[in-house]
Amino acid sequence: MATVQELPRLERPREKAERYGIRSLSNRELLAVILRSGIQGQSALETADRLLMHCGGIVGLARCNTKELMQIKGIREVKAIELQACFEISRRISRDGAMDKDVISSPDTLICWLQHELGSELQEQFMAVYLDAANQIVHYKVLFVGTLDSSMVFPREIFKEALLCNSSRIMLVHNHPSGVLSPSDADILMTHRIQRIGILMEVEILDHLIVSQRDFFSFRGAGILDQRHPQTPNP
Repeated sequence: MATVQELPRLERPREKAERYGIRSLSNRELLAVILRSGIQGQSALETADRLLMHCGGIVGLARCNTKELMQIKGIREVKAIELQACFEISRRISRDGAMDKDVISSPDTLICWLQHELGSELQEQFMAVYLDAANQIVHYKVLFVGTLDSSMVFPREIFKEALLCNSSRIMLVHNHPSGVLSPSDADILMTHRIQRIGILMEVEILDHLIVSQRDFFSFRGAGILDQRHPQTPNP
């Protein structure tokens, strides 16, 4: 394979970006721009190809830590950290884009942030997102990490945070690392339990979202969560 310098000028990633815009670059070309140079006998584009193959594509790349990235020939610690910095910048851009907005009227910004925030995590994480009366985010917190079970997520922790930030509206969120978004029986049981307590405390559970890197599932959209007809415990 030709080195980057041996390619026709307008096929080189940097020159192509200058002429046609950064969006014209493929995933391997974008990575080559970040990597800047290859190593002896291997161009930046070839290193990018190795990265994408090792990680299973650009989505899998976001899951890799420094040591995993350094397993690729041509990736040393500095380059591995630079790659992680790019993904962290992307996460923060999506997070800040969701702040100071009515996330109910603009759900795409919320979903984009949550997919960046939790979608690439290798363990399940349960997060509560706290909103004000204008449906703007005032606080968010990961409250549990690990395989979710209705007995492991403590409603008192969820509602304690709501009281501390004076929020009366909550979005529940967790990720499915497998990418399969269908809720489990434990997910549904936990959600109804939290919903019942929220009604007693006059704190509305607006939705429960399950997210992956590529998609999401809404409990309310699926009719599982309905404040008008909450499941109540047997007397």
